[in-house]
Amino acid sequence: MTIPASASTPPLVVRTVPVDLADLPLLDLLPRHEPVSWLRRGEGLVGWGVAARLETSGPTRFSDAVKWWSETVARARVEDQVAEPGTGLVSFGAFAFADEPGESLLVIPQVIVGRRGDRTWLTTVSVEAPTLVPAPAPEPPVGLAFSDGARNGEEWMTVVAEAVRRISAGDLEKVVLARDLIATTDEPLDVRWPLHRLAAQYEMCWTFHVDGLFGATPEMLVRRERGLVTSRVLAGTIRRTGDDERDLALAATLARSSKDLEEHEYAVRSVADALEPHCSSMNVPEAPFVLHLPNVMHLATDVNGVVHDNATSLQLAESLHPSAAVGGTPTTDATRLIAEIEGMPRERYAGPVGWMDASGDGEWGIALRSATVTESGVRLFAGCGIVASSDPEAELAESQAKFVPVRDALGAG
Repeated sequence: MTIPASASTPPLVVRTVPVDLADLPLLDLLPRHEPVSWLRRGEGLVGWGVAARLETSGPTRFSDAVKWWSETVARARVEDQVAEPGTGLVSFGAFAFADEPGESLLVIPQVIVGRRGDRTWLTTVSVEAPTLVPAPAPEPPVGLAFSDGARNGEEWMTVVAEAVRRISAGDLEKVVLARDLIATTDEPLDVRWPLHRLAAQYEMCWTFHVDGLFGATPEMLVRRERGLVTSRVLAGTIRRTGDDERDLALAATLARSSKDLEEHEYAVRSVADALEPHCSSMNVPEAPFVLHLPNVMHLATDVNGVVHDNATSLQLAESLHPSAAVGGTPTTDATRLIAEIEGMPRERYAGPVGWMDASGDGEWGIALRSATVTESGVRLFAGCGIVASSDPEAELAESQAKFVPVRDALGAG
């Protein structure tokens, strides 16, 4: 674990000022070295450089981060001329799915550029303000090739069948099983290449990159903003065909599917139960809506609440993780089964990823439709919710569909 700053360490000097960047896309500002991003529909935050960093692991990873952040905020000297969520001192984070294995971190960039509506701002942390101009364009991957990860398709279907057997025997109600896909490249990946393509193709998702973990997640684990809390729950998926009329029929089928509605109900219940102790009032819709993405459609529910305690967005994320959407039900039994039969380390896949400001406001998504940059290329992840009525072949097809966003974003075409 990185040792927090001592009393003799100079405090961070933070300055946020409004800037006029016209219609310049925020991603165009990112340099190749040490970029971070959190964007949806052109708005959000990008940054680069490292002003401070915490690395931690194990069962105390969240509490370690909360403590370090509180101490860092208390010592910082901040001038904020914008006063929006995401201005002033901001950290980006990515957390491991399980206690072991996997490293977790918070990082404070030296430079952050944010945009909300018609307002754009620049935050500097203990550095001089840079000239904001487009960075050199990213380069496509060289020699891109794909291969099976820890298990091939047949092996993974066997694992799904075993999970269905355990569920049918009454061991648990639902478990989320993931698989990986390996992409190799001849040269180190310029992560800005897939980020640009993901942001363009999946603008309704949150395109992120923190410390080698990147993707475009459709699922907001938790947003905390000025006392209001929102969590978007996704569970239940069907692949799109590209034919609008056919896809509308498939959306109706998804909305009536007892298997998918059962899976979705578990996920919504787990989120509502986790948020309830922190909220004075909550709104949990009775029925989900169908979220249409370019490659798939999901059953989705937005759970809303009003926070009555001082829990930060990261503490709320800890309370919610892992939800039934990425772990299962009951949580303890599901995560134990994942460790037993999944056959691969998830590391930061399906863990919280996002940002938090000094007030505790922030946005934490679930690292889905994601990948991790490795020394030799990229490791892609996809997962599926398994219940008693799950069919292994259908789950394999669903996992293949969930690889598509990152796989296509890596392509050189």
